[in-house]
Amino acid sequence: MGMKHGNLSINSDNIFPIIKKWMYSDHDIFVRELISNGCDAITKLKKLDGAGEYTLPEDYKPRIQVIVDDKEKTLKFIDNGIGMTADEVEEYITQIAFSGATEFLEKYKDKTDQDQIIGHFGLGFYSAFMVADDVHIDTLSFQEGAKPVHWECDGSTEYDMDEGSRQEVGTEITLYLNEDCLEFSNEYRVREVLEKYCSFMPVEIFLSKANAEPEYETIDEADLREDDEVIEHIHEEAKTEERENDKGEKETVEVSPARDQVKIKKRPVSISDIHPLWTKHPNDCTEEEYKEFYRKVFLDYKEPLFWIHLNMDYPFNLKGILYFPRINTEYDSIEGTIKLYNNQVFIADNIKEVIPEYLMLLKGVIDCPDLPLNVSRSALQNDGFVKKISDYISKKVADRLSGMCKTDRENYEKYWDDINPFIKFGCIKDSKFSEKMMDYVLYKNIDDKYLTLKDCIEENEKSAEDGEEAVEVKESEDSAEAKESGEGAEAKETGEDAEEKKKTTIYYVTDPVQQSQYINMFREQGMDAVILKHNIDSAFITHVERANEEVKFQRIDADLTEDLKETGADLAEETKAMEELFRKALNNDKLEVKVENLKNDKISSMVTLSEESRRMEEMMKMYGMGTMDTSMFGGQQTLILNAKHPLVKYIFEHRDSEDVPVFCEQLYDLAMICNKPLTPEGMTKFIARSNEIMMKLAN
Repeated sequence: MGMKHGNLSINSDNIFPIIKKWMYSDHDIFVRELISNGCDAITKLKKLDGAGEYTLPEDYKPRIQVIVDDKEKTLKFIDNGIGMTADEVEEYITQIAFSGATEFLEKYKDKTDQDQIIGHFGLGFYSAFMVADDVHIDTLSFQEGAKPVHWECDGSTEYDMDEGSRQEVGTEITLYLNEDCLEFSNEYRVREVLEKYCSFMPVEIFLSKANAEPEYETIDEADLREDDEVIEHIHEEAKTEERENDKGEKETVEVSPARDQVKIKKRPVSISDIHPLWTKHPNDCTEEEYKEFYRKVFLDYKEPLFWIHLNMDYPFNLKGILYFPRINTEYDSIEGTIKLYNNQVFIADNIKEVIPEYLMLLKGVIDCPDLPLNVSRSALQNDGFVKKISDYISKKVADRLSGMCKTDRENYEKYWDDINPFIKFGCIKDSKFSEKMMDYVLYKNIDDKYLTLKDCIEENEKSAEDGEEAVEVKESEDSAEAKESGEGAEAKETGEDAEEKKKTTIYYVTDPVQQSQYINMFREQGMDAVILKHNIDSAFITHVERANEEVKFQRIDADLTEDLKETGADLAEETKAMEELFRKALNNDKLEVKVENLKNDKISSMVTLSEESRRMEEMMKMYGMGTMDTSMFGGQQTLILNAKHPLVKYIFEHRDSEDVPVFCEQLYDLAMICNKPLTPEGMTKFIARSNEIMMKLAN
């Protein structure tokens, strides 16, 4: 074959600047492209062997070598795959690659500043020009009598091709790196990129440094392999020691036996694990293997709680393992990682279109050969197929969790505190997941018992039954009166109110320590509450209320429930007087005060905040809008004073005493402390005032 100089079949000179500038979002992706090409070449050769069209040598070991040379500023990729003839180089490298290029340029020439586009036009090989000024190919085809080919191109649209000197079937690509990209002639940098993209490629990959000093290791001769290069044989004599036996006589004892070792050239270690765990059948994987894989891939030494192994062939091919890590940090700081692969080639982390958003909190790998290798984010969003994958993954996770709740409730409860933020987030974000999971969401009550929503409602109804009979009698009297007076419309309204009343209230606690006073009051009345202390809970209970109209959630210290008050006494006069007194003492003319007879006479005062205001406040906090003054919502904070408590009685009877304002402030602060922490300034005043009151008592 004579020397050939030719033009790349492309109508435009500006393809290379485009490739260099923005075709690929990550600069290092050329490594993935060139290694993938090498893998394909090896796969093709193995297929030909399988089909009887070619016979592989007996000692054939598929492999890709990557050689860095910092002196020559080059990077080589060598595979022992199918190789190419001159015609094939002509066809694949100079024509096919650019069949889509013109259209590509037309389509994207105005969008250079937009989202970086990863095109899939067979341009994988040309990604080499992102980092190299000059690229050489040396290749020898598997075909009998084929001649080696040498091809080179300096990043213009011209190339040179001639007969080459390669003697082994396969292809060697040499990149002459440009000045900006010399980092890729550094062994450690290239190792980092290979580990990122190629850790699980189906072919072994070996990285070496050109002209590096040879390294050696010593092994037992018995462990010698055929391909080991022996440098020297080492014989170690047995070691003996003189010791005293039981009878006090001296004797010679062998401490370590004689052994034969060999010094060999250090065996190269493949960067890729060619049979990753997710490619195996779940029945063939042990618990230890799952944990080991998790440690290796995610460098997380905390054990995962459990995992889901996805393994399907229909309606699309998908394999993967999703791990549930311990999620006990505040919601915002959870960073999961789901790595997406295509036939063991790493594509990206956390692609939202493929993995439902709430699953991003997990750690895992998903391998889907049906995905286009060069996924462009914008193309994925519109891909119905991708949406199907996302739905399937979501369904599998819901099936596994609900199944676990049904068949392994004990473990499910054990994991619940860790995984509940994740499940609640999933319910809020994904309606299908929510439908599947709603019955399997657990609520831990104040006695640490786990209940489903259904359990909570039943428990509530049971405790409400006692008080209901009296209410029913009253209702029937009302309806009789309404009939007599013929007030149809009003009766209808009463009926509607009764409907309204049928809602089940589920009380909840956000801080068992802070709200202990309220919990004790509830316990005394045989009432229950559930603990919801995660910062996603506020949004979650709103979601549950929307999905179940018969349920409403109310924090334990919201508007006081009838069960905690004694009925009958009219305390309007006391309320009016105390409101004036407290407003003046606290210098707050918006404060609402109520005087009630509480069943527990040890409690002097408490603060309630309407459920709506609190949720609004928590929502603001979640969106980073800081804590907000609830008085914006008409000051829905109410100070409840217990008319049965001696201190409240004292204040009421000695309204004009000079000590009373101090008592008012102290009572208000005590009530606030049971509701939420005081401000630093408030706390300072509270402590000073407490000292002052004790001093008075002491004197």
